[in-house]
Amino acid sequence: MNPDETSVLLIYTGGTIGMIENPETGTLENFSLEQLQKHIPELQNFTFRIDTYQFDPPMDSSDMDPEAWRKLVHIISDHYTKYAGFVILHGTDTMAYTASALSFMLEGLGKPVILTGSQLPIGVLRTDGKENLLTSIEIATACDEKGMPLIPEVCIFFENHLMRGNRTTKMNAENFNAFRSFNYPALASVGIHIKYNLSLSHRPGHIAKDLIPHYALDTNIAILKLFPGIQESVVASILSIKGLKAAVLETYGSGNAPQKEWFIKLLQQACEQGIVLVNVTQCSAGTVEMERYETGYQLLQAGVVCGYDSTTESAVTKLMFLLGHGYTPSEIRKQMAQPLAGEITR
Repeated sequence: MNPDETSVLLIYTGGTIGMIENPETGTLENFSLEQLQKHIPELQNFTFRIDTYQFDPPMDSSDMDPEAWRKLVHIISDHYTKYAGFVILHGTDTMAYTASALSFMLEGLGKPVILTGSQLPIGVLRTDGKENLLTSIEIATACDEKGMPLIPEVCIFFENHLMRGNRTTKMNAENFNAFRSFNYPALASVGIHIKYNLSLSHRPGHIAKDLIPHYALDTNIAILKLFPGIQESVVASILSIKGLKAAVLETYGSGNAPQKEWFIKLLQQACEQGIVLVNVTQCSAGTVEMERYETGYQLLQAGVVCGYDSTTESAVTKLMFLLGHGYTPSEIRKQMAQPLAGEITR
């Protein structure tokens, strides 16, 4: 891409990064674009154009939902040919869900879509938002000698690490290093220099199709987290929710669960009724290996699908995506075992 044509679309959805303290009341209020430029004058130093799009009204990330994801996909799709990359300012609480969803909804993505935010508002002296934003913009325009983008995928940048979006989870509510990609290495590490691990990314040479935006999502999904002493009535109630089409089972260790007869029976009945059950581990790092122990193998025999090293956020949004596109339960089980956007390791 010609340097003169390089530009970034900065999309502000809401979140802590955009909060400014009202000097009169002391309350935090959503910023205006003028205030952003005031608090980060370094934006003027970029030699390329930075355009902005702002959600009106801004959304707390706790309110982010599939409708907001569709809006983001529309914005990116409608402006796809005009920009070298996209930076999305987003609250931290559901950022990993949004990043995972976008990775599936933006099929054939050939440009960077970087989500970032902050733990402290942009107007606070020690804010982490300033560096997160400036570095995200730089990464969104980074190209090789042929002018091809270095990181053409959906990512989260936070506290000096660029991570694949659908591999990321929020793991700290207080420290600046709020996110971690436990099962996949960082795509870039930032210090004095930005060091890219290009072999880990979807390289531009592997992209042979145009962007295909998807909007269909089905949210008839539940998450069932196991714990010692979980009651039969609880499991039965969740699996008998009216309209339920899929559930993510958060199991122990490498995919283990109780061997109680009633538990296995309920899972088997749900699978026979066409409900897709996906097994992911409660552990932060590691993978599900359902054939390793008898406790996991019983789930496999009952019809539960292995989620491998998927995060819960990725498994949930991938199920929404597949269900929304009308795949049969059998087809969804096959798709869940295959990486669509680098979300699992096979």
